[in-house]
Amino acid sequence: MTSPCSARLQLDENLQMMQSGSLMRKVKSRSWKKARYFKLQEDCMTVWYKSKKTGNTKSTFSISDVETVREGHQSEVLQSVSEDFPPELCFTIVFYGRRGNLDLVASTAEEAQCWIRGLEKLIETVRSLDQKELLDQWICDWFQKADKNRDGRMNFKEVQDLLKMMNVDMNETHAYRLFQMADKSESGTLEGDEFVMFYKALTQRDEVLKIFQDFSKDGKKLTLLEFVDFLRQEQLEVDNTEEIAMDLIARYEPSETAQKLHALSIDGFLAYLCSADGSIFNASHLPVYQDMRQPLCHYFISSSHNTYLMEDQIRGQSSVEGYIRALKRGCRCVEVDTWDGPSGEPIVYHGHTFTSKIFLKDVISAINKYAFRVTDYPVILSLENHCSVEQQDTMAQILKSILGDKLLTSTLDGRVPTQLPSPEELRGKIIVKGKKIGSLEDAFGELSEDPDLGEISEEDDGDDLEEENQSEDKKRQKKSKERLSQELSDCIIYCKSVPFQSFKHSRTYHKPYEMSSFTEYKARKLVKEPGNEFVQHNAWGLTRVYPTGLRTDSSNYNPKDMWNVGCQMVALNFQTPGVEMDLNDGLFQQNGRCGYVLKPPFMRHVETDFNPDEPQDSEGHSPVILTVQVISAQQLPKDENSRERSIIDPLVRVEIFGVPTDQSKQETKYIENNGFNPMWYETLQFKIHVPELALVRFLVEDYDKTSRNDFIGQYTLPFKSIKSGYRHVHLLSKDGTKIPPATLFVYIRITDLAHQEHKAKG
Repeated sequence: MTSPCSARLQLDENLQMMQSGSLMRKVKSRSWKKARYFKLQEDCMTVWYKSKKTGNTKSTFSISDVETVREGHQSEVLQSVSEDFPPELCFTIVFYGRRGNLDLVASTAEEAQCWIRGLEKLIETVRSLDQKELLDQWICDWFQKADKNRDGRMNFKEVQDLLKMMNVDMNETHAYRLFQMADKSESGTLEGDEFVMFYKALTQRDEVLKIFQDFSKDGKKLTLLEFVDFLRQEQLEVDNTEEIAMDLIARYEPSETAQKLHALSIDGFLAYLCSADGSIFNASHLPVYQDMRQPLCHYFISSSHNTYLMEDQIRGQSSVEGYIRALKRGCRCVEVDTWDGPSGEPIVYHGHTFTSKIFLKDVISAINKYAFRVTDYPVILSLENHCSVEQQDTMAQILKSILGDKLLTSTLDGRVPTQLPSPEELRGKIIVKGKKIGSLEDAFGELSEDPDLGEISEEDDGDDLEEENQSEDKKRQKKSKERLSQELSDCIIYCKSVPFQSFKHSRTYHKPYEMSSFTEYKARKLVKEPGNEFVQHNAWGLTRVYPTGLRTDSSNYNPKDMWNVGCQMVALNFQTPGVEMDLNDGLFQQNGRCGYVLKPPFMRHVETDFNPDEPQDSEGHSPVILTVQVISAQQLPKDENSRERSIIDPLVRVEIFGVPTDQSKQETKYIENNGFNPMWYETLQFKIHVPELALVRFLVEDYDKTSRNDFIGQYTLPFKSIKSGYRHVHLLSKDGTKIPPATLFVYIRITDLAHQEHKAKG
């Protein structure tokens, strides 16, 4: 079977050598370093590796599971053996999700480079596959898994077993008839390409064919005008529709003859619907499309808590990998929890616990390398500083020496800011957030009122001062000067941590560059206070919220409650999958995944009247009706813990996360024994009062009569990024990675209630 990946590739020297195979060391620890024989298979998508002793295939991995390759000693494991193996022999294969890395040592530098460059080329090729090619590749991957004797053929019994593995439960007579039709050689078996033909006959999309025939006069093709009608009437494309239609035909119609006629076949129509252009997510929101010249406080900022942890906060592993993964996920505010380490070297870990420890210099080196890989908008280092003054000096030296010009050490214009700078102005800069001796005014020789110099550990801010007391302020200032390093203090510019007393106190005394942090518990209390003071507070200043220390399992709180009042840095445990991280990923997948999302206009004015508890009283209140017809699903995966021969009973739940009155969820009935092509044709409807703040989550579960339903897949996006019409929802796994070709097929309509009422009156 020819995989789409291998079909696209010209076998260069690197890939040829990888297919010949290499003996390399697999490293798990300083004491576990074992020889393994690695070989790229002919499909250019699978790597097998074998034990040298037994010769048995120990494991395989697919290129589609590989996120990236890192050269040299970039993992803790390879750093631990750095004295044994030089960096030019070492590389790390990083997989998506929670699967561990694969650390390898090649025999020669040339061999290491061959595998690094070859893998990078294969990863890039996989990423460039379109939805149709991804489906073909998915079928190839399954065929390879099931072809136990590697002869490239499968009889009907083997095909039945494979389809069970693929979550397909079908009528045996119908399947056998399709099997015989695909068996062109009449050998009683299907070869690779015959299996693809069989699979596609089995997966014919009748619901898509019906839509196609509704607009096609002859039932065989859509003419340009027919396709334009479909785009206008169903997809609500109103501007330059003919040009859009021509472009879509050119990109998705496989038949050159049809292309020349400016027509679309059913194959081209399906390819369009399954593509990014047919996705529920508005493609115009994928790049950076928002105004990035507003003050920092006008944006929601993707923020991580305990970034160094890979698991829970009691015994979990601390790793620079946590920073790399968060930054590559678009996170723009990472937490660095520092403590005095051996030999004067500051270390990072979760204090007073059994979590492992890493050197601060390694953390800052990783941040320096990966800070601007995804986007060049600014990164904020949230310092949780527990170090002595001596090691704080070392911290400052590490920051300056490693980050260099990226580290922001003075205001942009050399003056005390009257408002925070914008993400645009701070491009390529790393900002340190923490305690500071004195104020920026002191540095510029200006008079300042600075009543809020507190302890150096910023995560006590939420519960510090309760009343103003000048003598207490002086004591605190003296104590702070004794415990704070001047050199580290000088690195704090736009994010000076100060204790919070009240919204009135903050508005009277605090400067735009001063900010407070709250535990989720304290923030929730402030959210519940009457009025909209929290919203107004966040219109001019920054707020960070973080999980309570009682969450020893590193679970997360619902970030939506905090975003509803305009909190910018709502910090979550990125290492813990779940609905909370789905919401975070959903909000920040827009705007180029740059980690900054502009708040709605009604949250950016200091005198705003917006109150999330009473949105109907706000100026410009404009509710809408969201109608979702859930039509079908395609190739749903099984739950990883399900029995081998079981088939799922899927149901779809649509959930709205927004202001309190908008919180809502509805679900379809479940379909028995069909994870392959279940059909619902069920309509769900929601009234949404504040569409600008709403997130919509599509969740697919395997219904269970006796216990909790099993998670199958989900997809979350901002309501304002939803496209109307017939759309595919491309499902994601529990940890937010793609699971092609699993999709939902839905029909979306959004009705403006004010417009509808006006029309009814008119």
